[in-house]
Amino acid sequence: MNGGPAPKGAGSDDRLRAVPFLTRLMRRPELGAVAGLALVTAFFAFFAREQMFSAAGILNFLSPAAQLGILAIGAALLMIGGEFDLSLGSMVAFAGLAFGASIVVLHLSFVPAVLVTLAVAAAIGAANAQIVIRTGLPSFIVTLASLFILRGLTLVGLKWATGGSTQLRGVREALGQDFALAPFSGLAFRGLFTRLVDAGFIARFDTGKATVEGVPVEIVWFVALAALATWVLLRTRFGNWIFAAGGDPVAARNSGVPVARVKTILFVVMACCAALVAILTVVDTGSTDARRGFQKEFEAIIAAVIGGCLLTGGYGSAIGAFFGSILFGMVAIGLAYTDIDQDWYLVFLGGMLLVAVLFNNAVRRRVMGVR
Repeated sequence: MNGGPAPKGAGSDDRLRAVPFLTRLMRRPELGAVAGLALVTAFFAFFAREQMFSAAGILNFLSPAAQLGILAIGAALLMIGGEFDLSLGSMVAFAGLAFGASIVVLHLSFVPAVLVTLAVAAAIGAANAQIVIRTGLPSFIVTLASLFILRGLTLVGLKWATGGSTQLRGVREALGQDFALAPFSGLAFRGLFTRLVDAGFIARFDTGKATVEGVPVEIVWFVALAALATWVLLRTRFGNWIFAAGGDPVAARNSGVPVARVKTILFVVMACCAALVAILTVVDTGSTDARRGFQKEFEAIIAAVIGGCLLTGGYGSAIGAFFGSILFGMVAIGLAYTDIDQDWYLVFLGGMLLVAVLFNNAVRRRVMGVR
C-alpha cells in the first residue's frame, strides 16, 4: 500500500467524504433562529428609534427575553427528548405561590424557601414524567391536564394564603436584606459598568446618573443555562442519550439508553426552569399572582421551534432556543420604539412558528436526506 488515492468509486466510504461548508451550515438546527434574528435586527435598525440599540435599550429587551429563554431552554431539551410540557406557564405561577407562601406564610428564610420551591417543582415534573412513561399517554395530553390543575391550585392556594385575594404581596419586606438574594435580584457586574461609564462608553442622564448600571441577573442566568445546556447536548453522554431518546426511543432502549430515566430528568429540569423564573420574578416584584406565567408555555415552545427543535423529537439546539428567545424579546419590546401597533406581536408569534416549522422541515429534507 503506497497511500495513494484510491480509484473513484473503489472502496470509498461516504463517512470519509468532505462535507461542504454550506451543507454543514445548513445542518445546524439554530440556523433559522440566527437568520430570523438578523432579519429582525435589520428591520428595527431601519424603522426603530436609535435608543433601541443603546446599552439601555439592548438590556431593555434582553431582560424579558432572558425570562422567556430560561423556559425555552428547558422546553428545547424536553422537545429534543421527544416530549412536551404545556404546564410550564402554570408551573411558573404555582412555583411562585410555593415560594411566596414559604416566605410570607411559613416565615422561611430565602435559601430554605428556594429549596422548597425547587423540590415542589421537581416533584411535579417527575409526576408528569411517570404518568407519561407508565400510561403511554402523549405528554401533550398529560401536561395539558397539569396546566389546568396547577393554575387552579394556584388560585385556591393564593386565596388560602391571603384570605381571599389572588395576589400575594410582602415578599421583599419579609426577606429583608437576606445575604443570599444577590444571585437572584438586582444587577450584576456593577463595577465593570462603572468603569465603562467613567471611560465614556455608556451615557449618563442629565442628572449625572448612568443610563445602565449593570446587567439584570436574569440575563446572567439565561446565558449560563444556555451554555450549560449546549455543553450537555454536544459534549456529554447524557446529551447523546437525549437525542437518542427523542429520535427513536425503541432503538435507544435496545441500545442500552435508560430512556425512562432520561425523560424523567428532562421533565424535572423543565419544571425547575419554571421555578427559577418564578423565583426571579417574585423577588424582583415582591409579589406573585394567579396570572404569572400566563401563556408562556406557548411562547417557550415557539422559541424552541424557531431555534430548530422538531416537533417529532431527536433534533434541536439549546443555543437555537437562546437566539429564538432574544428574537421574541426584541420584537416584544422593539415595537414600542416604532409607530407600529404592539398588538402585531401576536401576529408575529403565529407567523414565526409557521415559518420556522416549514423552514426546519425543508432543511431536514433537502440537506440531511430526511423524507
